[in-house]
Amino acid sequence: MRTTCYLSHGSPMLPLEDSSAREFAKQFPSLHLAERPMAIIPISARGDAPGQWGHKPKAIIANLAHRDTSDPVVNGVNKNSLMNTFSGFSQQHYQRHAVDQTFDSATPVQASHKDMQEETAETEAHNGSGASKRFDFLVIGSGVAGLRYALAVAKFGTVAIVTKSEPQESNTMYAQGGVSAVLDPADSVESHIRDTIVAGAFLCDEETVEVVCREGPERVRELIAWGALFDQSEDGQLHLAREGGHSHHRIVHAADMTGREIERALLTAVQTDPNISMFEHHVAVDLLTLQDGPTVVCYGADTLDTKKQKVVRFIGGVTMLASGGAGHVYPTTTNPLVATGDGVALAQRAHAVVSNMEFVQFHPTALADEGLPIKPEKRENAFLITEAMRGAGGILYNQSMERFMPLYDSRGELAPRDMVARSIDDQLKKRKEKFVYLDISHKPRDEILAHFPNIAAECLKYGLDITKEPIPVVPAAHYMCGGVQTGLLGETSIQGLFAAGEVTCTGLHGANRLASNSLLEALVFAERAVEPSVAYAFKKGSEQADIEKVEKECLRPVVAMDLNKDELKEVLRFTAVQRKRLQQIMWDYVGIVRSTERLKVAQRELTELEAEWEEHLLRNGWKPRMVSPEVCEMQNLISVSNLVVSSALVRQESRGLHYTTDFPMLVESARLPTILFPSSSMTTWSSKLVRRTEVETR
Repeated sequence: MRTTCYLSHGSPMLPLEDSSAREFAKQFPSLHLAERPMAIIPISARGDAPGQWGHKPKAIIANLAHRDTSDPVVNGVNKNSLMNTFSGFSQQHYQRHAVDQTFDSATPVQASHKDMQEETAETEAHNGSGASKRFDFLVIGSGVAGLRYALAVAKFGTVAIVTKSEPQESNTMYAQGGVSAVLDPADSVESHIRDTIVAGAFLCDEETVEVVCREGPERVRELIAWGALFDQSEDGQLHLAREGGHSHHRIVHAADMTGREIERALLTAVQTDPNISMFEHHVAVDLLTLQDGPTVVCYGADTLDTKKQKVVRFIGGVTMLASGGAGHVYPTTTNPLVATGDGVALAQRAHAVVSNMEFVQFHPTALADEGLPIKPEKRENAFLITEAMRGAGGILYNQSMERFMPLYDSRGELAPRDMVARSIDDQLKKRKEKFVYLDISHKPRDEILAHFPNIAAECLKYGLDITKEPIPVVPAAHYMCGGVQTGLLGETSIQGLFAAGEVTCTGLHGANRLASNSLLEALVFAERAVEPSVAYAFKKGSEQADIEKVEKECLRPVVAMDLNKDELKEVLRFTAVQRKRLQQIMWDYVGIVRSTERLKVAQRELTELEAEWEEHLLRNGWKPRMVSPEVCEMQNLISVSNLVVSSALVRQESRGLHYTTDFPMLVESARLPTILFPSSSMTTWSSKLVRRTEVETR
């Protein structure tokens, strides 16, 4: 099949006869010329226009440059060819290396931990601009994906886990429901596959879905082997719950605190592994990458040690991005404060392909504090009421105690999350109310307390007994179905960079995630990334010449030490104000129900917000390479927000989590995932400010 490659400088489109487009075609030989485009997607002046890619093997790829309008919009690219072209490492390559190499788990890839520490000390002593630490594997994030991966690759080399806060502070810790896996003889992998694809509005990558569903049971058994304690039935077998969208009982859980139990088990194993070093309170600032033509190679990351207020550079033979989601793009979210979209923003700045960012999952049932007898003080994140409560028989009512879900979906409370969230949103708007009720009180008291002890205790703190009264609930931002695009082995479009967990878009979730498939996906892809990671480390590793080039060409960030106390206070104050403004823009215009006009308003307001914020920083003494946790997070939130809005604007249908009043119907011809193609040059937070400064001072 012939594909179409057109270059846009706004509008109209310029055909491939353009010299820059021909050069692009040379770099990507899998693309061929065609006389007419199948679809024209102009790139806006900001370069933020998105595109779509769809049924395998077709794709529509859009360029989201940082104010760069000279990059191609390509239609019809095979996803696997695309990934292989970008990464230069095909699955066959990984598999070949996995077979050719004989890995000795007792022999690290490069050096022992002791040697590594000695080398680190030497590097720090001779580097006045900051510390450099070298490890065979660098893991960014300490949730289930990062920990599972670290435990596996630690058999082959030294591992550094960089985590933004305390090690346990991740989205994993707050996951209540469980892990979905086919462990009941009455269930089947085929049924799990079907449920996943239906919930995903038929946008899922079928190969990915099959891989995850088939490998899931083994991953659960591994967790048990590592010491995870899951609920059991009276016969000693695992107690399997059922949640919305699932046709069978297949949710392995630890009461309503499954994520906490998994995190505990994995952290315990990590802490006893001598090859793994944990670096707490280290904020990832930028990935360390070098570009040679179309190929981008990752060598690690620069981080900010927020306790010691110093920049630490981590050089890794392989980098695993497992930094979680971006719930704090919105004002109300079930995610912890660390979930600010750092991984997606870092990867996109470094030239990675990003996909399906319009699909933001709002969990239908977060605890509505306004409806509690005793009002809690302001929370950092909303308290989740697990999907399993509806699976166990919980019923949704409006404030007149009228059951409403059967009016919207024949599956009632067991409908997928996107449908339940939209139904609640519709009730709230029609009735001008602020919450609905989820009632489980008709179930036996002992059963409620056995299955939902954490929820019962939390509600009781605020005067609500869930065994007697309904729970006030409201939707809240919960999960990003889009993210850094990966292949079946966790490989990204950047050599040496792998990704797993919520930060990714593997194709599993499609347009809407099936309940309890997130922990499963993280476990499966963390394992699948191990062999190719080790193969890459054996083949390339962090060669001394490359390290010297990284140290020379990648300028280090600097801590904002030169600002006086008043300047820094003003920067942080204004950043906090703009962060709240951004969150409100996203909720008001890019929420559960959207429209083209409102998305365009969001795009304009985000552009104005970013310009005002950057200008204010520069006026208050902020220098291009300065970093602080608050400023880094704000930049990442802006980046992710723009990706979500741009992706939503291009999808002219309603599918899964993306519902727009202008295109309320599902369109079969639009059953295409969205790929956000990288800009023509890599950017960092620092380099972006440098360019902005140069423009403004002329």
